Amino acid sequence: MNKKSQIAIAAVLGLLGVALGAFGAHGLGNSLSEQMLETYKTGVLYHLIHSVVLLVLALSNYKFIRSFIFITVGILLFSFSLYIYSVMGIVFFAMVTPFGGVSFLVGWILIIVEARKS
Repeated sequence: MNKKSQIAIAAVLGLLGVALGAFGAHGLGNSLSEQMLETYKTGVLYHLIHSVVLLVLALSNYKFIRSFIFITVGILLFSFSLYIYSVMGIVFFAMVTPFGGVSFLVGWILIIVEARKS
C-alpha cells in the first residue's frame, strides 16, 4: 500500500467520522436513548481520533503499514459496530466491538515497535 492510498483511506475515514458525528448530533438526538446516544458518540470519538492517527502514520517517514492496517480495522470493527448497535439495537454488533479495541491496541503496539527499531 503506497502513501497516496494511505492518505486517501485516512481522508475517507475522517470524512465519514465527521459525517457520522453530525448525523448523530443532528439526526439521532431525539430517536435514541441517552445510553445509546453515548455509545454512538464513543464510536465517533474513537473513529475521529484514529482517523487523525492514520493520517499522521501515512505522512510519516517511517513504515507504519502494519500499524495503519490494524488501526483501520480497529475503526471498522470498533466504531462501526457501535454505530450499528446503537442505532439498530443488534446485540451481535456489541460483541464485535472488543475485537476492534484489540485491533487498536495492536496498532499502537506496532507503532511502539517500529519507533524503537528506527
